[in-house]
Parts: sequence; structure tokens; C-alpha cells
Amino acid sequence: MILTIPNVLSPAALAEARDALESAPWEDGAGTAGHQASLVKSNRQLPAGDPVARRLGAMIAQALGNHPLFVSAALPLHFLPPMFNRYEGGGEYGTHVDGAIRRVPGLDRTIRTDVSCTLFFADPEEYDGGELVIEDTYGAHSVKLPAGHAVVYPSTSLHRVNPVTRGRRIASFMWIQSLVRDDQRRAMLFDLDCAIRDLGTERSGDSPVVTLTGIYHNLLRQWAET
Repeated sequence: MILTIPNVLSPAALAEARDALESAPWEDGAGTAGHQASLVKSNRQLPAGDPVARRLGAMIAQALGNHPLFVSAALPLHFLPPMFNRYEGGGEYGTHVDGAIRRVPGLDRTIRTDVSCTLFFADPEEYDGGELVIEDTYGAHSVKLPAGHAVVYPSTSLHRVNPVTRGRRIASFMWIQSLVRDDQRRAMLFDLDCAIRDLGTERSGDSPVVTLTGIYHNLLRQWAET
């Protein structure tokens, strides 16, 4: 499931983040990629331990955790701290798949990457190219969102970032270990949750809404890994 999450950051938070990222200490991004991915990766990234990355990462994680659409779609269990990248001057990231297991920086533990998320900090008119292209069974989907918007998609997906030929594409990227490992099951739960919310606005307390809510939670109880 590929889903846009609108308005993750408030205008004030977005402005604060953009200002901080302008003067951040960017470094070669190839060093954080696996062997195969490093061959097709050309961008800049913030060091994971940089104070700007840590501060903005915490802000993003909190904002996503408070966004009902994100929580419904991702069903987050563990969150890898958000990272930041910058593409310019023809920089790109060729077709690749994200590593299945990621080590949490500074901690002696790992997470399984079920859901990938990209949050955009530059508006589409600020740069040419730079589309995030995600492949699934229905073909290739090109994503280029307004600043402050995010996209979530299965970490199992092949994807790439097209070359940026004008301006700069600045974004945050992160991975989530979901309560529900399987993407199809997460998608069914998301659709069911959305239907319950739509019905509940007008028929709160009706027997069908209560029944559907029970089905949702019983499926989640059966499929969740904690």
C-alpha cells in the first residue's frame, strides 16, 4: 500500500526544520548504504548523531505518531530515528530495495523494516526531477509531494529517486517495524479502520459499527506481533 500522509508538520515546524537543514553538516550518503545500494547512490546525508538530525528526527517521529492516518496505515511498533538526505546537481539513487534489518543508532538492538516513509522538505517547484518512484504489482508510481507531506510504502518495494537536475531536494527518510508484518494484512486493516471511521461519524453506537470495530480489533489481535 502506497499512501500520502498530508500536513505531517505544522507551517511553523516546517519553517524551523528548513532553516536548520540549510546550515546542517551534510556528508556523502554512500557511506550509509549497503554494498549493492552504494553503487547506485549519489546524495548527501546528515550524520545520524548530528544534533540537528536528532532534534528534527524527534520532532518528526512525534508528529507522525500523533497523525491518525499514519498510525492507521503503519501500525507502528518500533521506529528507527528519522534520517535526512539532500539531492542536487544530478544526484540520484538508483533502483534498490531497503535492507530488511536496521540497527538502531546508539542502541544494541535492531528493527525489521516493514514500512518505509519519506517526508518532503522542499516543494515540487523548487527542484526538477527528484521523484520517488515506487514499484509494485500495478507498475511504477511517481511521488513528489509538497513540503510537510509524507508518503509511506512497503519496505519490500523496489524504488528509486530520479536525478535532480535543478535546485535541491531535501527530505527525511525512516523505517518502521509494524505490529503487522504483512503489507496486505495492514492494507485490509487500514481499509476497515477507514470504513469504521466514516460510518462512525454518523452512526456511532449502531450495532453494525460496533460489530465492524470488534472484527477490526480481533483481526489485529490475531495478526499483531508485539
